[in-house]
Amino acid sequence: MNVRVKKAHLLLLTTSSLPLLVALQAPAKPSAPASTGEALFAKNCASCHGKEGVGGPGYPKALTGTKAPADLGTYISKSMPPGGKTPPAQATEIAKYIYGAFYSPIAQERIRPPRVTLQRLTVKQFRNALADLIGPDHQALTGEPGGMNGNYYKSRPWDDKNRLIQRKDSTINYDFGTKGPSDAAFDLWNFSAVWTGSIIAPETGEYEFIIQSNQNARLQLNGDRPLIDNRVRSLNEVEFKASTYLIAGRNYPFFLEFTKQTAGVNDEEKKKKTPPSSAFVKLLWKRPKMAAEIIPAQYFSQGWNQNTYISDTQLPADDRSIGYDRGNAVSKDWDEATTRAALETAEYVVANIDRLSGTKAGDANRAAKIKEGAKLFLTKAFRQPLTPEQEQLYLEKPFASASSPEVALKKIIVLGLKSPRFLYREIGSRKDSFQTASELSFGLWDTIPDVQLLQATGRGELKTPDGRRNHIQRLVNDSRTYTKLREFVMSWLKVDDIPDIVKNAKAFPQFDQATVNDLRTSLDLFVKDAVWTPDGSFTKLMTSKNQFLNGRLSKLYGGNLAPDAGFQPVIATDRTGVLTHPYLLSKFAYNEGTSPIHRGVLIARNMMGRVLAPPPVAVAPVAASLQPSLTTRERVQQQTKPEGCYSCHQLINPLGFTLEKYDAIGKVRLIDNNKPVDTSGSYVNSKGETAKFNDINDLANYIANNPDSHAAFVEKLFQYFTKQPIRAYGKDALPNLVAQFKKDNYNIRSLIVNVMMTATQ
Repeated sequence: MNVRVKKAHLLLLTTSSLPLLVALQAPAKPSAPASTGEALFAKNCASCHGKEGVGGPGYPKALTGTKAPADLGTYISKSMPPGGKTPPAQATEIAKYIYGAFYSPIAQERIRPPRVTLQRLTVKQFRNALADLIGPDHQALTGEPGGMNGNYYKSRPWDDKNRLIQRKDSTINYDFGTKGPSDAAFDLWNFSAVWTGSIIAPETGEYEFIIQSNQNARLQLNGDRPLIDNRVRSLNEVEFKASTYLIAGRNYPFFLEFTKQTAGVNDEEKKKKTPPSSAFVKLLWKRPKMAAEIIPAQYFSQGWNQNTYISDTQLPADDRSIGYDRGNAVSKDWDEATTRAALETAEYVVANIDRLSGTKAGDANRAAKIKEGAKLFLTKAFRQPLTPEQEQLYLEKPFASASSPEVALKKIIVLGLKSPRFLYREIGSRKDSFQTASELSFGLWDTIPDVQLLQATGRGELKTPDGRRNHIQRLVNDSRTYTKLREFVMSWLKVDDIPDIVKNAKAFPQFDQATVNDLRTSLDLFVKDAVWTPDGSFTKLMTSKNQFLNGRLSKLYGGNLAPDAGFQPVIATDRTGVLTHPYLLSKFAYNEGTSPIHRGVLIARNMMGRVLAPPPVAVAPVAASLQPSLTTRERVQQQTKPEGCYSCHQLINPLGFTLEKYDAIGKVRLIDNNKPVDTSGSYVNSKGETAKFNDINDLANYIANNPDSHAAFVEKLFQYFTKQPIRAYGKDALPNLVAQFKKDNYNIRSLIVNVMMTATQ
């Protein structure tokens, strides 16, 4: 591959050619005298940090980061060497030198310029690609989310004659008692209901579905066989469960049948003597890492999609060490897992060969149709038309040597799915239009190009900036791009990096697992409203007053909603932006008290883009009971006062303190330990300028309008979507994107379009 060739040339240049290069060099000029800062670093710092800050015996990690020179000088003056201090004038000179020589991102880019790296498909991309190879091409959401089709029948059979109600239902959570679904003339002993539509998976993972009913019920989800069938059950059973794996952002067809049938009560005379029994039915699920809940309305759609193929093979997790999934390693486990997945997929296709190929047994053209389908499979898998050599190797040879079309197809699928042309992203020239189509599709949807994109490629529409932008906008406006954007925002907020939310039941008796589920749904709704509506923007994400509450959350967090109210937007004057969402505040808090440190680290690293060194030692927080007279703010200030802590906590603490008016579950509080809550804070930016805040409202507006925050957000979004470092696309890529972000009023959809334009230029 190109990457290996470049490495080989580099190796030749640095070994066999070295004497020749030395001989041809001009006589060396006398070296310039070392600067004051360089000389001071060599004398006082290099013994611990290495000659060029690469790490040494006293501090093995490289000296890199994002502190401004002034901030860096202050730190050196107060904290270096360990146990001592450096005169301020000398510290300033050292800071200037190391900042320009090797510390700053710009210096690092000059020393070791990043490059676009060869990567395999991530687990998410592999699963999505399989689904789109085997199933219908890219099933977009049909019908607006927010409910399903509900059909209610006087009795069986289910036909128009017996149907009494046809409507849109938000959830399936009904207790009919001894009555019917309405005042209509239902047979109270034998009525039935059928719900159909699609279920939208917000996250990838294992979902447990639960039917609670004392009558007959059957759930069919993403398949031709029932996932749950309680039509044969013991008398006292009322809960039935089954699990299935779902991929985020996809829409899975479902069919739920409910029938009230009382054995032996089928004629009018017996009905007069036997009163109708009670009836109820509920459909719940357990999302990944969540507790059981009635499936919320926004995860239903009235549209009906075809089944999605999902491989049962478990693949090793991808590397997430820098904040997003990367396919940067090929292990034996990964190779074996992809082989198992290829064999499993081949077995599935052969078992469903006639349905997938549009043919049937005895069809005179059956073999030709199967071969045509196999060619289409390979074209989609390789993301480009087959060359004559590829067609001969992957298609003609298996069909010529196989004993049947089924055997040939099985060989072709395994060969195709194990080919580097399917498994790797960087095959061929980066200037090739098919490669561009692949980068767009994987960048925005984490899957292979759809038919429209491949057709556009064949017409040459991706060769011009205008043509590329038009197709990027089409892809961006699809719900699958929102799925990836949502995943990015949740990753950026570190939502899933912290264990389950558990609070002290005595201190917070109303905060249970049902509340946690509601808060997660509320956060989902907030994020979608902030980033995906036409005016969705970084500004709105950081400063919106919209909060999404239902009856249960309204009772706990303030509001006037009815106890059974569904989720709806509420203007919350005491909250500002996503940082004040109760789910996030609960995540970044202890089981009884707040955590300004955890909240401050989130803001410093992710909103401000600052690099923080890990703490030198693990220190447990001081329990409130040991210092009963202190507020949380006072305890944190006291514990982080030592110089070994303060160098980082002088940045972290003042950011976290601005959120102190929200307790451990995100409720507003004005008093902490019988003292007024102090929400004042401050921040020293990359230029050494100090900003002061009265509370989180000031800080949120500062973040929304701060160039450093914009750059940090743009860089992280770029890396999440492309799986590549932004500086590999040139030193102007980031500043140009940030400038355009500002010009577009920080609109996030526009930013994604510009990110993909930059990545494919």
